[in-house]
Order: sequence, then structure tokens, then C-alpha cells
Amino acid sequence: MSHLSPLLVQSSGICAERGEGNWLYDQDGNRWLDFTSGIGVTSTGHCHPKVVAAAQEQVGKLVHAQYATVKHPNLLELTDRLYKHLPAHMDAVAFSNSGSESVEAAFRLARQATGRPNIVVFRGGFHGRTMGAASLTTSNNKVRTGWAPLMAGVSVAPFPHSYRYGWDEDTTVDFCLEELDHLMITECNPKDTAAIIIEPVQGEYGYYPAPKRFMEGLQARCKEHGILLIMDEIQAGYGRTGKFWSHEHSGVSGDILITAKGLASGYPLSAIAASKSLMDKGYPGSQGGTYGANAVACAAAIATLDVIEEEGLVEHAREMGDYLLEKLTAIQQDFPCIEEIRGQGLMLGAEITSSPGVADGDHAAAILKACEDDGVLLLRCGHKGQVVRWLPALNVTREEIDIAVGAFAKALASTCKNQDKRCSSCKS
Repeated sequence: MSHLSPLLVQSSGICAERGEGNWLYDQDGNRWLDFTSGIGVTSTGHCHPKVVAAAQEQVGKLVHAQYATVKHPNLLELTDRLYKHLPAHMDAVAFSNSGSESVEAAFRLARQATGRPNIVVFRGGFHGRTMGAASLTTSNNKVRTGWAPLMAGVSVAPFPHSYRYGWDEDTTVDFCLEELDHLMITECNPKDTAAIIIEPVQGEYGYYPAPKRFMEGLQARCKEHGILLIMDEIQAGYGRTGKFWSHEHSGVSGDILITAKGLASGYPLSAIAASKSLMDKGYPGSQGGTYGANAVACAAAIATLDVIEEEGLVEHAREMGDYLLEKLTAIQQDFPCIEEIRGQGLMLGAEITSSPGVADGDHAAAILKACEDDGVLLLRCGHKGQVVRWLPALNVTREEIDIAVGAFAKALASTCKNQDKRCSSCKS
């Protein structure tokens, strides 16, 4: 451990030796209920038997078939299987390893296809840590600080954070669309704009779903000006929100879709999808990578789709998300420091404040530590780390939700009691 980079900041003190379902175990046999799912990656839980079997079988046949050199059967099958879940007009897929890589592949395609340089992003978005992806990220300055200048050609528009602005949804949407129009007049001419990229549910900033009318407004402006709309479904996609893709809640589909995280139940794999006609406008050889579409990762991804389809995990995520929201809302009545609960499906965030509108990341951290001590693993997000996020595997059970929410309630009770100047509204 002494030789691990000190720049890697970990949220828990756990050293996991194995995982099973929604549980993690250390070498001493201690266990934790994992409501992080590797930041939304282990969508079918840890070591789902079907995924394990598919990966083990593939390891014995072919581990690496570099897909810019040769094809392999899993690559072809996965592409066809993904196509069935994509918006109807998206009939071409390109693979990479990580979300950041696919984000960069998406805006590279957008720039090449349109011949335009600029990209519009939204305040609070997280798109990755590599140079281009970090240049699009504004959820927290930790991925941007200390290595400027970042990529040029990026303009930031406001996202409809109704809670942050303190406005109702309609007022917030009107303001954000007006500001986007203003941005295009003053800073980012539509004739120079290749794409607008959005998380239909913002992740790292605090689990904000984009309202339907806002998404419709983006689509209308993109069509009017010939701007490509990119859906970043890296965290919110693949069944997480109770629909296969989070943009389906709005009825708005984009021109390019990005997926990663839950795609292969823990194996590194990401992808972008678009129409063949759009892909044809990119430059030959501009997509690829040494490990993209790795044969073992593709086998795991096929098995992941099998599990999602056979076990009805998209609908299950919706049902369990409703149940989790119900349980958290009940707790909220007793603890005013939970100022808002938001999100969709099994992607929920609880905003922790010391007083109305005052984010309290220290209290959220204390809550997580108390939960960890009680055998439940959770994560934080938000610009000050003030949002406790709920991100279990898609096959989580009611019983496991009850355990996790029970630990959360105990943690709130103990940490609110021990607050000095914070959380005065909960002390009574």
C-alpha cells in the first residue's frame, strides 16, 4: 500500500477480496452491503454467475483480438445485441475501454462530421478525466485544476438545477434555454458549433434529471442549427433509471449516444453509437484503440445483456427505485438535514445541508463513515461532496434496500446528534 500513488483518494478504508451479488468481503470475512456498484459499473451485481461463466469460457479461447486488426465473434454479436436497444436511427457502434475515451470519440466524430470546432456543455456535467473529456467537465474543479490550458472550443451553459436556483421547474427551464440562446449570440455562434453534449441525468454534480421540456428545447435548437446532440449515458444508462436509456424519460433521442460503466458488469468497455450516415462523415482510422472491444469484455457484455433481459432488470430497477425513494422520503421527515431527494430509478441522491441551501459535505462524509462502520458502503457526489448517492446493482432486493436505509437512518441519528454547529434543525 505504501507504493500506491497518494493522489488516488479513496472514499472508504475497505480492501475487498471478493464480491457476491450486492456484497463485498475482505480477507478477514467482514462484509459490506455495496450500494456503490463500483460507481454504477457492476450493474448485475458482483460476480453474477452468468457473467463469470461467459468470461471464464472466453479466457480459455481468446483473450485479445485487436479489433482494428481482426474481428471476433463476440464483437459482432455484441454490436447486433446493442443495436436492438439503441434508438432506431442509430445503426453503427464503435468501442473503446473507458467512458472518457468514448466521450472523446464522440466529440471527435462531431467535429469531423460537421467541420465545426465548438462544443457546448452544461454546468455541473461530468464527462471524464482525459484532456478533452476534462475540458467538458464542470462538476468539480478537481479534474481541471493544475494542468491548464485545457482544450479550446468549449462553452458552458447553465443546466436546470431547480434546487440550486431555488426556482420552480418551469422558471428554471425558461432561464436555462434563454441563457443557451444568449450564449449562442454572444460567445458560441451556432455556425461554429459542432455539438451539444448532455447527461440526461447529471451524475457527479448531484443526480439532477434534465426536465422533459429542457431536453425538447435542446433538440429543437440542434435541429434548427444543424448541431449534433450527444447523449452521455455513461452513468445513467443501461437500465439505471428504470428505462434502458435515461433520455427515454424525455422522449428525446440524440445523434450520438455514449455508454460505458454498466455495459460489461465490471470489465472495461465503452461505446458510442450513431447512424451509419453520420459515422461515414468521420475520418477513416479515427476510431479504434489497442484494447477496445476486448474479447473477454465483450463476452461479459453479452452475458450482462442476457441477465438484464432474462431477469427483467430494467423494470426491476424502476420498481426498486420507487421503493428506495419511498423509504428515503420517510426518513427525510425525521431529518431535515436531508433537504432534497432527487434522481430516477436506482440513481438517487440525498442533499445534506446544515441549514436551508447550505451544502454540508463534512456531515455527508460522517454519514458515509458511520454507514461503513455499520456494514453499508455508500458514495458522495455534489460540488461540495454534500450528496449521499444511492447506486446499487440493478438486481438489488427489497431486503437489501431495507438494510441499507436502516443503516443510513442510524448514521443520521448518530451524526446529527454529534454535530456541533451543523444540523441544528435535526437536534430537536
